[in-house]
Amino acid sequence: MPYVTRRPVKLLVNCCLLMMLTTQITFADNDYVVTEAAEGIYFHQGINEDATKENKGEIANVGFIIGDDCIAVVDSGGSYLEGKSLLAAIRQKSDLPICYVINTHVHPDHVLGNAAFKDTKATFVGSAKLPDAMTAREDFYETKFKEILGSAYDHAEFIPPSQLVEVGESLTLDLGNRKLTLIAFPTAHTDHDLVVIDNNTKTLWTGDLLFVDRIPALDGSINGWLNAIAELNRMDFTTVIPGHGPVRHKDWKVALEKEKDYFMLIRQQIRAIISEMGTINQATDTVGLSEKNKWLMFDEYHKRNVTSAFTELEWE
Repeated sequence: MPYVTRRPVKLLVNCCLLMMLTTQITFADNDYVVTEAAEGIYFHQGINEDATKENKGEIANVGFIIGDDCIAVVDSGGSYLEGKSLLAAIRQKSDLPICYVINTHVHPDHVLGNAAFKDTKATFVGSAKLPDAMTAREDFYETKFKEILGSAYDHAEFIPPSQLVEVGESLTLDLGNRKLTLIAFPTAHTDHDLVVIDNNTKTLWTGDLLFVDRIPALDGSINGWLNAIAELNRMDFTTVIPGHGPVRHKDWKVALEKEKDYFMLIRQQIRAIISEMGTINQATDTVGLSEKNKWLMFDEYHKRNVTSAFTELEWE
């Protein structure tokens, strides 16, 4: 027993350091790359796939904005592990406190990393409609994504925002000589979309109101999304970070126009079928097929978009 109590303290310290290092390696993906889109604004570009165990749900664009006083996270990632990787990437850039975690909408690829930021004491921010959306979908998402993500899902939590932005209104957050404007949109991609504007660099984070290259996924209102596109088109930005796809600079309105053209086309064709008393099956078989080679993941999402739009438009 005396021999045990006299073991060198240095050995104990080394063991503790090794355990800390191992934990960091476990959570921080060395392949997790963030890119500076504008001064002090970093993002990780998601891959054009559906979430899997192998990709750990890293399919959406997520990132952070560094002010003089603190940092805001914009979407936390598609799994708890991605949230930890994002947090590690932040700490490689800055040791400032994380004051806000902003969720642009409820979809799992944007919010499943929230729990990785619980210990930062950050305020979670979102549309005033986001809490209800989380409550309504949490059980389904939990069951589904535990299966999809496996161990990458472990420790994930659906953390609702405590600071809310009313629909149709805006909120200003100050990170220290860096003011962000958050705008909550009426129903479009979802019924609780939120965009983030960095006023210093004229950078817009669109959430999933803009998809680049990958086909947009309709989970709200086709008419509302077209209205949101029109509103965004009236604005002036230097840099735009979409929910999916590469960052755009001067040509961002070209990408927005492509998205608008897609929705305009399928709306026009669906309305024509409805006016002739056609069926939803007829619509899913024929509408928008000319768009097939213009979008990644067309086969996975196009028919869903037509189904959602038909259901809305038949009651106009």
